[in-house]
Amino acid sequence: MTTAARMFAILAALALSAQATAQPAQKAAPQAPPPAQTDSGDVDLAYGAYQRGQYITALQEATKRAQQNDPAAMTLLGELYAQGLGVPRDDGKAADWYKLAASKGDRNAMFALAMFNFEGRAGPKNPDEAAHLLSDAAKLGHPAAEYDLGLLYLQGSQFPQDFKRAAELFTAASKAGNPEAQYALATMYKEGRGVPKDIGKAMALMGQASLAGNLDAMVEYAIAEFNGTGIGKDEAGAAQLFLKASNRGSAIAQNRLARILMAGRGVPANPTEAVKWHIISKALGDSDPELDVFASKQSQEVRDAADKEAQKWLATMGPRS
Repeated sequence: MTTAARMFAILAALALSAQATAQPAQKAAPQAPPPAQTDSGDVDLAYGAYQRGQYITALQEATKRAQQNDPAAMTLLGELYAQGLGVPRDDGKAADWYKLAASKGDRNAMFALAMFNFEGRAGPKNPDEAAHLLSDAAKLGHPAAEYDLGLLYLQGSQFPQDFKRAAELFTAASKAGNPEAQYALATMYKEGRGVPKDIGKAMALMGQASLAGNLDAMVEYAIAEFNGTGIGKDEAGAAQLFLKASNRGSAIAQNRLARILMAGRGVPANPTEAVKWHIISKALGDSDPELDVFASKQSQEVRDAADKEAQKWLATMGPRS
């Protein structure tokens, strides 16, 4: 099982709230290594060039700074080689730069190298070494490392399963603004796992993750908002959030939106739009017999219009994000 798949399984197992609404939980996105950058406030010509897409300039400037023993520059060189930006991709060289930077205490390099070990880039997969590197990066306050390390404690593979420790790590990452950690911690508060059960805290965290763009959090927050669970009931607000999540590709949100449009709750009833979103959600794997019956009772004109719009949406749908 890949690292990403393992992380997916962990959060899916935790997200029991979605099961309570007769819908499977969406899976959390895996953490990818962030672009290497300096932790100092100094102007960084190399990283500035990287941000602007001037990768050859970034390579040249980072090389100069690496020669001056700058670990942030070494990490940036690792990133350039890892992604093949300005140079041919070379996982071996990337790993060498990450290792050198990590040995000098760069938390971004530790995290990137952990991902290399999980994925088996530049050598055999080594989850134990990856976990060790995540732990080191988390001690230095790396939010993504704190989140991923929390997932490992949740699973109990490289470390003994420890929900309390997972919650502590998610809390640290949440305070740093990591939306995946906010969503994971919200789920733990919702279920009382590793922390005292507290639906109010759960929804506050879910709201933060939703505002930050976490798709799973958007869907769960909209469900809570529609039902008035842990937050004030607001069917109109929930409908707008379902629409936003639907356009991001969530089959659960699309199904919920179709039902709202069918019933006219939070928004005016609209059979054409209801059938459209039902067609889309079915295409993405979320069936609903009740909506099948509703669609079958609509006029041919409504069904044709809905199908035309649904096919147009499906044809232009990008990757789920």
